[in-house]
Amino acid sequence: MRLIERTGLLALRRVDPETAHGLAIRALQMGLAPAQGPVTSDRLRTTLAGIDLPNPIGLAAGFDKNAVALAPLSRAGFGFVEVGAATPHPQAGNARPRLFRLTQDRAAINRFGFNNDGMDLIGARLAQRPKGAVIGLNLGANKDSDDRADDFARVLAHCGAHLDFATVNVSSPNTERLRELQGKAALAALLDGVIRARNGLERRVPVFLKIAPDLSSDELADIADVARTAQVDAIIATNTTLERDGLISSHAHEKGGLSGAPRFEKSTRVLAQLSKLTDGTIPLIGVGGIGSPDDAYAKICAGATAVQLYTALVYGGLSLVRDIARGLDELLARDGFASVSEAVGTKREDWL
Repeated sequence: MRLIERTGLLALRRVDPETAHGLAIRALQMGLAPAQGPVTSDRLRTTLAGIDLPNPIGLAAGFDKNAVALAPLSRAGFGFVEVGAATPHPQAGNARPRLFRLTQDRAAINRFGFNNDGMDLIGARLAQRPKGAVIGLNLGANKDSDDRADDFARVLAHCGAHLDFATVNVSSPNTERLRELQGKAALAALLDGVIRARNGLERRVPVFLKIAPDLSSDELADIADVARTAQVDAIIATNTTLERDGLISSHAHEKGGLSGAPRFEKSTRVLAQLSKLTDGTIPLIGVGGIGSPDDAYAKICAGATAVQLYTALVYGGLSLVRDIARGLDELLARDGFASVSEAVGTKREDWL
C-alpha cells in the first residue's frame, strides 16, 4: 500500500462511514486511485459464464451503487465490476445512520435498503461505460412496489443493452420480505420473468443469482434445482449475513447485513455445498470475507470460478485488488495449476 493511500484510509476512518464512502467515490472520480488496469497473466485469465475475464477478482455490488465511477474502477485492477443495486424508481433507502464499521472484526454492517438513483439515471451512465471493461448490474426491487418480482425484469429490460451480466438480488436483508423471494416457487416465477426480459434484448446477457448465506441445506438444494431449471448462468454465494457470532466490535449488534472477514468461513461452506449440489453445471462466484490472496484461492478451491470483494477495501484500500490478483497467480503456480479453472473445486471436500 502506498503512503498516500494509507494516509487517505486513516483520514476516512475519522469521519462517518457513509460520508467516508462518498468521499472515496469522489476520490475515484478525481483520479486519486490506482489506475494501471487489471492484473492479468495466462494463469489468471479465465472465463465466467461465457465472459472472458483478465483475472477472476471482481468488485461486489454496493460499492458503486449508482454507476458513477465506472471508468476509474475499470482501471483499478479488477477483472470485472458489478454496480448497483438499481431499482425501477429512485429510492432513498433507510434512515441514517445505516453503515457501521466493525474495525476490530475487519467487518461492516449496513442497512442501506437499496438506496439508489433509479434505473433511468443509472442506465444513462451505463450507456457511457468504458469500453473493454466487464461490467454488470445488480437488479433490485423498490420497497413500495406492488410487484417486486416484475421490478427485476423491468430494470434488466431498461439497462440490459449496456451490460455484460445482470444479477438478480433476492438476498439483501435490508428490504422487508425480500428474502422471501428465495423460496422455491417464488424464485422460479421471478427468474422466469427475468429470463423472458433477457430474451427480449438484442444481445444475450448472462443472468446471475445472488443468494443469502443464512439458508438451510434443503433451501440450498431448492435454489440449486430452480437455478438449473431456469438456466441461470451463475450463482453468487453469498450476500451479507444476519448472524453475529464471535464479533467484538462496539457496533456488533446493529441491525442489518454483516460483511467482511467474519463472513468468510460460513460463506465458503455455503459455496462448497452449492458446488456439490450443482456438480459443475453452474459457475459459482465466491463472496464473503475475502481480504488476501489466500482467501481468494480458498474460495476457488472450494468451487468458485471467480470471486468478489468489497468490505476488505475499507481496510486495505484499492491497492489490495492488485495484491490479491498477483498473490493468487503465485499460489496457482506454487500448486502446479496452469489456470484458474484447473483449481476450481479441488479442495471442496475440506469445506463440507
